[in-house]
Amino acid sequence: MLTLNKTELIPASFILNGVPGLEDTQLWISFPFCSMYVVAMVGNCGLLYLIHYEDALHKPMYYFLAMLSFTDLVMCSSTIPKALCIFWFHLKDIGFDECLVQMFFIHTFTGMESGVLMLMALDRYVAICYPLRYSTILTNPVIAKVGTATFLRGVLLIIPFTFLTKRLPYCRGNILPHTYCDHMSVAKLSCGNVKVNAIYGLMVALLIGGFDILCITISYTMILRAVVSLSSADARQKAFNTCIAHICAIVFSYTPAFFSFFSHRFGEHIIPPSCHIIVANIYLLLPPTMNPIVYGVKTKQIRDCVIRILSGSKDTKSYSM
Repeated sequence: MLTLNKTELIPASFILNGVPGLEDTQLWISFPFCSMYVVAMVGNCGLLYLIHYEDALHKPMYYFLAMLSFTDLVMCSSTIPKALCIFWFHLKDIGFDECLVQMFFIHTFTGMESGVLMLMALDRYVAICYPLRYSTILTNPVIAKVGTATFLRGVLLIIPFTFLTKRLPYCRGNILPHTYCDHMSVAKLSCGNVKVNAIYGLMVALLIGGFDILCITISYTMILRAVVSLSSADARQKAFNTCIAHICAIVFSYTPAFFSFFSHRFGEHIIPPSCHIIVANIYLLLPPTMNPIVYGVKTKQIRDCVIRILSGSKDTKSYSM
């Protein structure tokens, strides 16, 4: 009886095929991807610089924004450079272990993105419902602890993905119709039983996304109740304005995430594969691109810092709100 060594069923590398069905137009697709990536890098690095050097931005809200910017940088940098290499230079090979590392970073930091958005919702809840206790509740040690817990949650829940994927035998080829190594896209190349992978993936989505959305919903329900109870129309408007940028960040993050999640599971035979791949990339690229723009436009303190720096002022440390 013929027996195969397990190592013979693990490919040395995968071939990332880019956007299936749109091979002739991938060069044109790369230009908006590249433009958005440049904006994301410049915008998020600029936010991190401002928050680090400006005393006026050394506050809980901006520390959480710094976490979001760092997460966005890692998230889009884990995928877009490789996608551009595929589009421009046809460098499609990715080693098996390299694929697992990319998968780990993508899923860990998308989970962290969701967690940071949840923390920012809690920050807005404390700021609006308990304004006098805001600085005593959200102290620097508390922010560091919740940020670390959010990161560790992602790491501990995503690590099993790599082991579940590595244990599978791969005998259906090594051509991956994607621009990056997604967990289930890789698992579908296996000829083994991927039921555990699918169930665990759904469980992680519920534990991370479901929990975070529940916390965000509860936070904004409490915020809405507190704002509506204010007697002054100006006070209500000011309270709502402090949440607009965060609400936009939630929309930019969760809208493509929901589309990608549900279409991948329920619309596989309805929505073209090329649409799946493009939306999956937008999911990782749109939030990092738009978040710095929205916060730069809608947050007065950040806007004032940028204007002052562009105007040539040297006094960056003495600025105050």
